[in-house]
Amino acid sequence: MGKYFGTDGVRGIANSELTPELALRIGRAAALVLREQAPKPIVIGRDTRLSGQMLESAVVAGVTSTGLDAFIVGVIPTPGVAYLTKALDCAGGIVISASHNPLEDNGIKVFGPDGYKLSEEEEARIEELIEQDAGPRPIAEAVGRVVPKTDAAALYIDYLKAQVSLDLRGLHLALDCANGATAPYAAKLFSSLGAKVTAFFDQPNGTNINHFCGSTFPEKIQSLTKETGADLGFAFDGDGDRILVVDEEGGFIDGDQILAIAGLYLLRQGRLPAGKVVATAYSNGGLRRAFLESGGDVVYAKPGDRYVLETMLEIGSILGGEQSGHIIFLENSTTGDGMLTGLKLLENRTIQGKTLAELAKCMEIFPQQLINVRVENKNGWQDNARIQAAISQAQEQLAPYGRLFVRASGTESLIRVMGEHPDQAVLTAVLEPVIQTIEQEQGGSRAS
Repeated sequence: MGKYFGTDGVRGIANSELTPELALRIGRAAALVLREQAPKPIVIGRDTRLSGQMLESAVVAGVTSTGLDAFIVGVIPTPGVAYLTKALDCAGGIVISASHNPLEDNGIKVFGPDGYKLSEEEEARIEELIEQDAGPRPIAEAVGRVVPKTDAAALYIDYLKAQVSLDLRGLHLALDCANGATAPYAAKLFSSLGAKVTAFFDQPNGTNINHFCGSTFPEKIQSLTKETGADLGFAFDGDGDRILVVDEEGGFIDGDQILAIAGLYLLRQGRLPAGKVVATAYSNGGLRRAFLESGGDVVYAKPGDRYVLETMLEIGSILGGEQSGHIIFLENSTTGDGMLTGLKLLENRTIQGKTLAELAKCMEIFPQQLINVRVENKNGWQDNARIQAAISQAQEQLAPYGRLFVRASGTESLIRVMGEHPDQAVLTAVLEPVIQTIEQEQGGSRAS
């Protein structure tokens, strides 16, 4: 990670850490790097945060100061910008969003002309230009133009519908749109395919994004699905790149189970290259067991969707993702897309002739715990003798059937501790000393 870019773009408290001044410099530097391939327009979208318009204006100023036009698409899911970057033949795309983070945060992500997030090397070049504030400054008619693209979102929705063949008549869906970027689109998308839709948290006001709703508050969509009598429930996050599912029996389906449902079907059909999907160390051990028993395998990438994608491209896989519900169907999209994943799940439900609850039983879920420790300082824990001793002892106690994984968040001041073991009681008892040691040594407490 660089000075500004983390694992998923630039993140910070809006107007404090991520200021309009910095956003302008990021927009300008990104445009200078992107225009090297072709001096074409740049697509700019955002989520529903109040600070989004402020930062959007700054980014637009930075882009147009280089002579490139800025295509403004407004509120749209992150994967929508990735798609439109290619569909509108642009030099790149910029998204202003902090995904599932709280309201006060915001962020900036950059896509290349191929719809993929930029490489770490390209991000490093942007950081150099941010510091230098160099490059040409065109004048008069050479200054870039601001071009509203009010019809662009419709292109994205039409593209999503074209990725599946579905008739959802007779199906009742409950949707939690997190008061975020899917709010203007999700209900219309699924109802246009015949579903009865009951939407919740679809009235963004600039300050209610992710506020006790969305994919990071799973109990909300679970209760709403039951209360409305819906067949299924889908919850999205603030920028619409991930999904959480409630099945017909009221149980949760997470990203691991989505990978199993979609991946094992492709494997049986002979349509999964090398028989492999890509997951991360956070994925449940039952996922790999399910693939191994079916003649396939799971390849592990570092946590973070950019690393999942990199590994997919390296091994030629077409399916990968994270337990959080960030799934990449590479034949259809260059990045994770919550609404697309929902459509793909419904397509599997139809093709395989089973309920999602039945399909999810294709993998056994090992008991797993993920604890986020909010700390004063997320650095230096790797060199802390007490923390490392606690981790080593826990790993020995969990062996041979369990595992422990500890890492610092790339976007928040958190240290994440993930443990897995066939026996829940053993797992809980073993993890507690690790959590307490991190709290003591790094100055923190368990995040809610």
